[in-house]
Amino acid sequence: MKILLVAINAKYIHSNPAVYSLKAFTNREEVEIAEYTINNRREFVLSDLYQKHPDVLAFSCYIWNWSFIRELLTDLKKLMPKVKIWMGGPEVSYDAKEIVTTREEIDGIMIGEGEQTFKNLANYYITGEGELVHIPGIIARNPNGTSLIMTQPQEIMDMNKIPFLYDTPEEFQNRIIYYESSRGCPFRCSYCLSSIDKSIRFRSLALVKSELKLFLEKKVKQVKFIDRTFNCNHEHAMEIWRFLLEWDNGVTNFHFEIAADLLTEEEMSILSKMRPGLVQLEIGVQSTNSTTLQEINRVTDMNKLEQVVKEIVEWKTIHVHLDLIAGLPFEDYNSFKISFCNVYKMKPHQLQLGFLKLLKGSIMHENAEKYGMIYSSLPPYEVFSTDWIRYDEILALKKIEEMVEIYYNTSQFTTTLKILETCFETSFLLFESLANFYEKNNYFIQMPSRVARYEILLDFMKEVDPERTELYQEALTFDCYLRENMKSRPSFSKENIVTKEQLQLLKKENHILEKQIHIELFSYPVWNKVDQMKKGEARFILFDYLNRDPLTYEASIKELKSNET
Repeated sequence: MKILLVAINAKYIHSNPAVYSLKAFTNREEVEIAEYTINNRREFVLSDLYQKHPDVLAFSCYIWNWSFIRELLTDLKKLMPKVKIWMGGPEVSYDAKEIVTTREEIDGIMIGEGEQTFKNLANYYITGEGELVHIPGIIARNPNGTSLIMTQPQEIMDMNKIPFLYDTPEEFQNRIIYYESSRGCPFRCSYCLSSIDKSIRFRSLALVKSELKLFLEKKVKQVKFIDRTFNCNHEHAMEIWRFLLEWDNGVTNFHFEIAADLLTEEEMSILSKMRPGLVQLEIGVQSTNSTTLQEINRVTDMNKLEQVVKEIVEWKTIHVHLDLIAGLPFEDYNSFKISFCNVYKMKPHQLQLGFLKLLKGSIMHENAEKYGMIYSSLPPYEVFSTDWIRYDEILALKKIEEMVEIYYNTSQFTTTLKILETCFETSFLLFESLANFYEKNNYFIQMPSRVARYEILLDFMKEVDPERTELYQEALTFDCYLRENMKSRPSFSKENIVTKEQLQLLKKENHILEKQIHIELFSYPVWNKVDQMKKGEARFILFDYLNRDPLTYEASIKELKSNET
């Protein structure tokens, strides 16, 4: 007997904690895991599953893989008609009866938290004893084919009864390790499935610390906590953050999703002491429109959030990721502009502009008609329009999102953007204008290469602010070398007059290898504040690629005196 838990992830770097949790909790050698990505060819996944010769297949279903899985089902049943096919996960839990009824390939669906349900189901198939009707938390075809079996809900899990998921975490060195120290969420945001789970449960701190210590000992690259609001319990958050500060290995990064306005002075104090790169924080702002926030049941002290984010960013030790969602109730295009500008001025390291998805089972999904929401019938069920925003406006925001991803979130144009922002009344107008420039020149049809993006930005700036072209050329050159010791000189950069003799002298004096530095001549001090970027005496800047900023990966820079060159 072989039972195969199947995870089809969005990317290779991702892992699926659900299937690892089910396997660990079941603790049967007959249970194995098979992981793929949505980028794999369907034929490859089909053939690989066939060659594993499973007796039972159990798929973990989410909005990003449900279409892929549905395409697999018919051919899987043709090739392996005797194999039992089960589903679980949020994408199939809320309309399970309809799915089982309409998809003959599916034998059953596990609803809600799956650990105990899957363990019972595995034992049922492995031992051949018992009946499906006695397994809580399932909707299934009756083996006699006469009717559906719909059992009572499974009890919620005690977090301390779930075994540690990763026997050998070093196997995940090149992937993100997902970890949960709690389940549930105190908030009732209407667009989120967590609003349905009204119980918040925590894993014992003793267990959490022992498991985190293993990650630290193995020096895994990143551990991403999947707790919905990590700092909803002050003592729980403080104990874990204190532990990480004490046991920091200098390598591992820990990602937390938090509510910034809930952070206390004590929590801010401990966070301020973290090694640069030890912690990164994801903060869901979603909107700064108070009417919108009230309508979606999201309670946020926006003034406190802004104050906290600005302070954390100023530390230059913690990567801050802020989220916005377009398409929410009472948020029209102009309102979203304001939300965007409010978040942008906090200067997060990453600003994610997302679009509302009507998830099955969410309150927002139930109220879609009330809000005049038109949305995709296929996953991820993204909203096309609402009573407040038109589809053409959503499309415009998608183009702006692309510009934010390319020119802001990559951190490759920080110096240039700092200058360019002074040419526009608002930050939103900057990216809106840049998106229009891309549209006008057909760059959205075939996205330009990384190097070409610098050249396109220069063309845009020549159109917007032609009098400062030389300043922009130097700013772009500075941004180029800040990130990478370019193999070939950018086309927009002026001739580099640093001689081989000067370079050798610098190499000798600083005991560094030539390939690990770059020297560039600048007439503008583009590394200073915008109002200090006045053309003056030429100066040489050393870019040191051995010493990079752990958050931005930028090379450290040093202004050289004339006698050093």
